[in-house]
Amino acid sequence: MSNNDIIVSLDIGTSKVRAIIGEVVNGTINIIGVGSADSEGIRKGAIVDIDQTVQSIRSAIDHAERMVGIQISDVYVGITGNHIALQESHGVVAVSNEDREIGEEDIERVIQAARVIALPPEREIIGVVPNQYLVDGQEGIHEPRGMIGVRLEVESTIITGAKTGIHNLLRVVEKSGLKVAGLILMSLASGQLALSKDEKSIGTVLVDIGAGSTTIAVFDQGNLVATSTLPIGGDFITNDISIGLRTQMDIAEKIKLKYGCATIQDSAPDQVFKVNRIGSQVDKEFSQVDLANIIEPRVQEIFHLIRAEANRLGYSDPAGGYVLTGGTVSLPGTLVIAQEELAAPVRIAVPDYIGVRDPAYTSGVGIIQFVCKFLRNRPVTAPKKQTANKPASVKTPQTEASPGWFDKVKNFLKEFI
Repeated sequence: MSNNDIIVSLDIGTSKVRAIIGEVVNGTINIIGVGSADSEGIRKGAIVDIDQTVQSIRSAIDHAERMVGIQISDVYVGITGNHIALQESHGVVAVSNEDREIGEEDIERVIQAARVIALPPEREIIGVVPNQYLVDGQEGIHEPRGMIGVRLEVESTIITGAKTGIHNLLRVVEKSGLKVAGLILMSLASGQLALSKDEKSIGTVLVDIGAGSTTIAVFDQGNLVATSTLPIGGDFITNDISIGLRTQMDIAEKIKLKYGCATIQDSAPDQVFKVNRIGSQVDKEFSQVDLANIIEPRVQEIFHLIRAEANRLGYSDPAGGYVLTGGTVSLPGTLVIAQEELAAPVRIAVPDYIGVRDPAYTSGVGIIQFVCKFLRNRPVTAPKKQTANKPASVKTPQTEASPGWFDKVKNFLKEFI
């Protein structure tokens, strides 16, 4: 990478659309701009209204642009959902150089060999994640460049998704006037930021609890080995509050954020608030204890389902425990409930950057870290300098050009280890 690059991530969630601008200076990431907007047109993590989603994206991008004073043109977009699937694959090629030194071209060819798998017509390959390389049968190699050998192999995980979900995501971003520099699997991005090398090695379950869905990603032996999405999240808590207090959803959301507590034990009976109820002209007073009696059972249910899903994936008792992230885990008392329900070590991951120290930003910042790692050894074009009268146009680094979009980003994930 050059000494000064701009990377922009776009996290399109059920409740919020977040655009984060990261500046990479001599290998160090600085978060210089954040834009956030209420998400419209998204239900349970899926796009249900193109035009509304475009407006939300545009609003978040405009917010980030005003903060930094630059114009964003290219973004790296996070993708998630229950249509994402992982598939193991194996590729083998002969080393092409006469001196038998493994070069970039050999790695590209072996990755392409791993991509040759049978897929249903409705699915598309998003990326390839190498788990390990083998040189003449020697296992456990993560960086084969420069090594001497005759045969190069790769054991990899192919990330696939439904064409409908992928193309709709590309559609809304492009209709927002932006170019998609790459699609990043959210689980990989969050894992890049939230998990240590040791946690990835011994086996850890990363849980991202958003508003409309919860994504569970299992890392073991340094690799992403399983992922799953549950159609539950913070919106279910808000919905329970709306029904329990007989008020509108937007009021219930504000009450949850201001007075919400996940445990009845930690709630304060003297903390009271008034609620404008549906069908009544008179506000009714409730205490934080009343609110916690609504919230606690739903939070317990969410973690009960998370543990059941981890058990289904074969990781009921991960050695590294559970790491929580996502906007919903900011609710006070969530960690206590999680420790009780999951019966394992639990911690909450928070980005350690000024302006984004909130679990809701883990995925967005993780995308920037992931891209920075991928582009570490790649030549890129630095962003244009800003002039006095005209804002700079941020040209985030592109992957190698080719006729099709998926060909253009075909090897985006291959640097992840």
